[in-house]
This record gives sequence, C-alpha cells and structure tokens, in this order.
Amino acid sequence: MMKEKGLLIVLSGPSGVGKGTVRKELFSQPDITFEYSISMTTRVPREGEVDGVDYFFKSREEFEKLIEQDRLLEYAEFVGNYYGTPVDYVRDTINDGRDVFLEIEVQGARQIRDKFPEGLFIFLAPPSLSELENRLIHRGTESSHVIANRVETAKKELEMMNLYDYVVENDQVKKASERIKAIVVAEHLRRERVEARYKKMLEVK
Repeated sequence: MMKEKGLLIVLSGPSGVGKGTVRKELFSQPDITFEYSISMTTRVPREGEVDGVDYFFKSREEFEKLIEQDRLLEYAEFVGNYYGTPVDYVRDTINDGRDVFLEIEVQGARQIRDKFPEGLFIFLAPPSLSELENRLIHRGTESSHVIANRVETAKKELEMMNLYDYVVENDQVKKASERIKAIVVAEHLRRERVEARYKKMLEVK
C-alpha cells in the first residue's frame, strides 16, 4: 500500500499568545500522534524548562555555525535571541508518514511557507491586544520595556495573518487545542492528499 506522507503542522502567533501552553495541552491527549519538533534557541532557559525537551539551548556561536552549515529549516532573531528548527529531523519524519508539529515565531513561519508551501499553517490569535499584554505581565519573566516591545511586535504579526491557512483564537486552551485537532483531521482528508492512493488502487489488476 502506498505510504502517505506526514503533514508539517506549523503553529505560530504573537509572543505571549500561549503557543507553548496550547501545544502542551494538545500533546497531553492520548490520541495525539504528532512528532514534536523541538526548536533551538540562544535564549536563557526559563524556570522549569529542560534542554532537549522544551528547546535545544545553544550558544550564539554554536547557533551561527548551524546557520553556516544550512542545517536549519528556518531561523529568526527575536528580541535579541536566535530561534530555529533543525532540518533533517523534520524531513525524515514527514517522509516516514508521521506528522511533525512545529511551534515557532511568525518570522520563522514565513520562511517555512517559502520552503514548504504544502505545510499546514495555523495562526494562534489572542482574544484582544489588552488580553495579550495581561498574559505577558502575569508571566512575570520580562521587564515592562520588553513587554511594550512585544505588544508592538504582536500588532505587526497580526497583520501577517494572511500567510496562514487557519486562525484559531486562544480564548480557552482546551478549546483551542480541540480546534487544532479538527483542522489536522480535515487536512488529512483533502482530495489532493488522498487521490494518489485511490489512483494507485484503480491501477491494480
């Protein structure tokens, strides 16, 4: 039987919108079979974050070497730190028929759209900008100056929504994760993805 390629699922949205929280909720569910592609970053780990689980934490020098070697599917510099996605793992997993889930910043999603136009691009949106600002303040990990910069960046990122296939509002984490699951199921049933399998079946004598 012909093996169907996996989907590249890209979840993106403004900083502070809750991408990590929604991803954790999604992956806590027993019926989820996505492979989570861990991003690399040069930022300092937040309390409770584990290297190789939440991110691959690299020095600036290590990261720039990987850029030179073209071993990143995408990378971006955001608020003074690099973020990127290792390329080999993503390609191998999709070709093996498994879905790869990426949780990345908006700049990175734009680069992937150019390289993987067949990917599934989901924009996680805040209920409002004031709610986004409140979430950043309550997170308590950044100064008021950094928070103000992030809110300004979020306004620009909301204008880039047209790069995405779907928009999911993160009003409640559980609801947002259920909407993402429904989108992925629908994408697997797209005619373009399944018709090759049926054509092959019709050719069998």
